[in-house]
Amino acid sequence: MFDDGLISAVDKAAGPAPKGVPAIDGSGLSLLPGFFDLHVHYTPIGQPATTPQISEEYAKTGVTSVYDFAQPPEAFAPRREWLESLPGPRVNFAARMSTTNGHGADWSDKSTTKWVNTPYAATEAVKELLPYKPDVIKVFTDGWRYGSGVDNTSMNEPTLTALVEEAHSHGLKILTHTVTKDRAELAGRAGVDVIAHSVLDAHVDQETIDALKSHGTAYAGTLAVYNPDKAETTEFERQHPSFKSRQLRFQIGLDNMKALYEGGVLIALGTDAGMPRTPHGYSSLSEMELMVRAGLPAKAALMAGTSNSARAVGVYDQRGSIEVGKDADAVLIAGKPWENISDLHNTKYTFVGGKKVFGEGAPAPVAATVMASSRITSAMIDDFDREDGRSSRDTLVVGDPDGGMERSWQVFEIRDDAERGGVMHLSADLALREDARAGIAIPMNAGFVQPADGTPYNGVAFDMRGDEKPYAFAVSTTEGRWTHEFEVGEVWQSIRVPFKDLMPPAENAKWSGEGIVDVRFLIKRPGGDAAWFELDNVSFF
Repeated sequence: MFDDGLISAVDKAAGPAPKGVPAIDGSGLSLLPGFFDLHVHYTPIGQPATTPQISEEYAKTGVTSVYDFAQPPEAFAPRREWLESLPGPRVNFAARMSTTNGHGADWSDKSTTKWVNTPYAATEAVKELLPYKPDVIKVFTDGWRYGSGVDNTSMNEPTLTALVEEAHSHGLKILTHTVTKDRAELAGRAGVDVIAHSVLDAHVDQETIDALKSHGTAYAGTLAVYNPDKAETTEFERQHPSFKSRQLRFQIGLDNMKALYEGGVLIALGTDAGMPRTPHGYSSLSEMELMVRAGLPAKAALMAGTSNSARAVGVYDQRGSIEVGKDADAVLIAGKPWENISDLHNTKYTFVGGKKVFGEGAPAPVAATVMASSRITSAMIDDFDREDGRSSRDTLVVGDPDGGMERSWQVFEIRDDAERGGVMHLSADLALREDARAGIAIPMNAGFVQPADGTPYNGVAFDMRGDEKPYAFAVSTTEGRWTHEFEVGEVWQSIRVPFKDLMPPAENAKWSGEGIVDVRFLIKRPGGDAAWFELDNVSFF
C-alpha cells in the first residue's frame, strides 16, 4: 500500500485498500523494487534521443532511478525542474572530472568536465561543483582505449585519493570510468564508491578483489554497452578482425563479473545507455540478463539492479527494497524473474513515489521532444559588462573548441576596454588538423536546456574585431545549427546577420526562430596557426 509517496504497508494483513483509494489486482504479478541504472547518458545520440521519450522508456521497463553522466553542472537545476514534470524515473546528476587530455576531457569544455591533475586541483574542483548540488561525481580515471586507439591520460593515485576524500567530506559518492585491472586496484585503494565499467584488459585476481573490498568499492560492469553481438550487428561487422577482439574483451568482462561476485564485491547495475546501440530502458534489463549469463544467480542479478545499487550510492535508507517507510518506487511484472530472468521484460506497472508512470491508467506519453521555449524579454544577449562574468541573459558563456587527442587550445576572458567597458577576448592555438575549431557559445537559458522564442526578431547584431581571416557565426536551434561566415579586421566592426541569411543545417530546413538554444562565435579553419577575436554587444534586432 502506498501513502503520500511512501510504502505504508507490505502484507495482506493490512487489509484491502480503503474505500475510494485506487487499487490494482496484482494476481499473477510479481512485485519488485524499482530498478536502478547507475550509468546512463541522456544524449541526442541515444535510443531514444530526446529527454521525455528517454524517461518514458525507463518507465516502461520498471527503472525508477537513473544516474545521468552527460550533463554540464549548469544544466542540473533546469533539467531537474523539467524532469519532475515528466512521467519517468528519478534522474540524478553526476558532475564530471577528468585529467588534461583524459577521457571525457578530450571532447568537452572545462565547465562540463573539470580537468584536474594534482591533489590540490582535485580538492578545489570538488568545492567549485558544490553550488550546483550534484548527486554524485563521475571521475574519468582510466585512459586506456581498449587497444583500439591512442590512449588518453589517466589520473594518479594521490589526485584520486584527495578527490575522493574531499567529495566524501561533503556526502558525495564517487563513480569512476575504470576499465583496467591496475586502475581498478588503484580505485579501490583510493576509496572510490563504484567502478562504473568493466575491467576488460585482464582477468582480476585476489589482489583486485581485496583492493575493492578494502573500502567497499562496488562494481557496475556496464556489460550492455560492451556486448558486441547485438540485434544491429551486421554480418560484415562480425567478419571484421576487430569483432573478435571485442568478443575476447567482452568474455573477460563476463569472467570478471563472476569472479568479483564470488569474491564478495558488491555488484551494482549500470549500462552506459545512451551510447550507440545501447538503448535506454531495455539495456537496464539486458544488463541483469548478462549478469546471469556471466554466472550470477538470477536473484543476485535482481539484487544488483535494486538493493545493491541503492547501497552503492548511499540511498538504501530511501529506496531499493519493498519496506514500510521507503519511497514507493516499485514495478509489477508478469512472471517470476528470480526463476527466469527474462521475465523482466514483462513490465505491467511502474510506480515512482507512489505515482503510476507506466501501465493501465498511467499518464499519456508526452508528445513534445523539447522543453517549451521561454519568452525573450530583452534584446541584449551579452554586453560582457556583468561583474560576475555571466551573460546578460544570466547564463554561463562556455568554450566551444574542437575535440580529440589533437585538439585546439583556447583561452577566453572578459577584458576591460577603456571605451567599451567589458569585451570578450578569445585567443587560440589551432591544432594541426584540417577542421580546427575554437570559439564560445552563449546559451539562451541556463545549461542549454530551455530554448527561447526568437520569432519577434529578425537577426543578431554584434561588434567584433579579429585577424582579417574567416570567422563563423552560428545559431543553435532545436532543429539544428544555422551558420554564417564573415571576415573582420583589427578595427571594430558592427555586423548584422539577418536570420534569413543563415545557412540551414539541412537542404529543406526552414527558419522558424521558435527554439533558439544558443549563439556561437567560431574560428573554423585549417589548423597550425594562432587566432583571436574580440566581441561586444551581442543582441537581437
